[in-house]
Amino acid sequence: MVNSMTGFAALTGAHGGKTWAWEIRSVNARGLDLRLRLPDGAQELEPRLRKALTHRLARGNVTLGLRIANDPVAAGAALDPGQLASVLAALKTVETAAGSHDLHLTASSAAEILSLRGVMDSTGGGSGLAPDLMARMAEDIGPLVDSFAAARADEGAALARVLGQQIAQISNLVSAARASIGDRHQRMRETLKANVARLLEASAGIDQDRLSQELALLAVKADVAEELDRLEAHIAAARELLAEDGPIGRKFDFLTQEFNREANTLCSKSNDAALTRIGLDLKSVIDQMREQVQNVE
Repeated sequence: MVNSMTGFAALTGAHGGKTWAWEIRSVNARGLDLRLRLPDGAQELEPRLRKALTHRLARGNVTLGLRIANDPVAAGAALDPGQLASVLAALKTVETAAGSHDLHLTASSAAEILSLRGVMDSTGGGSGLAPDLMARMAEDIGPLVDSFAAARADEGAALARVLGQQIAQISNLVSAARASIGDRHQRMRETLKANVARLLEASAGIDQDRLSQELALLAVKADVAEELDRLEAHIAAARELLAEDGPIGRKFDFLTQEFNREANTLCSKSNDAALTRIGLDLKSVIDQMREQVQNVE
């Protein structure tokens, strides 16, 4: 099964007068890079999060964030008089300073003041994170990572379909190249015979053995059978990779480089317009495939 390195998942919860929201996303990377953004008081969740993520993921630049907020409408929510007094005093200081500079500020509403951090105490004891709240958020780790892994698997399934179609295109082009070799050989023989005839007419003193050696060398250099054989082997290897379980991205990326090398050699040795067109089409499909492979885990 192919997994993508791109994915997204989110999860929300509420408990003890607090609400929270998890969000996790990833993009492609050479290795596994975890970036966790946890609020104050929630850092003790980091080891469990890293363990869960490294157990399920092999590659990708992964960013995980957690936001925690008070829930003013939850049962047990109450005004924190001390924090409210501090906020009001601060507001008065700001208003006095602004007035001394002939500045006129818009009046703050009660709702805006209540939304400030700490004014509404939903835990009955300051802004710390209660143990039962931490335990409840920790229960989200498994479902969150499962959802994220499922999203990457869905993306991977779509990638596998695209890669399968591209491999089929490459296979068809290699078959077309092999079919064109017979006509190419005939055209090359006719061109070579005509060139040799002109050369013999111009120079009667040519060494026939040396000429035969050079012609044989040209024939070897123009032979593309080995390149086509290797391309077919790469096609079989690519299909085997798509059927494997686990991370295949690095292997597949290396394989696309091998595909490209053979296509380049095919074009350089073709000496034939029809075969060159096939080689260029091969290079185009291989380049498209390599772009897709960059997202495979």
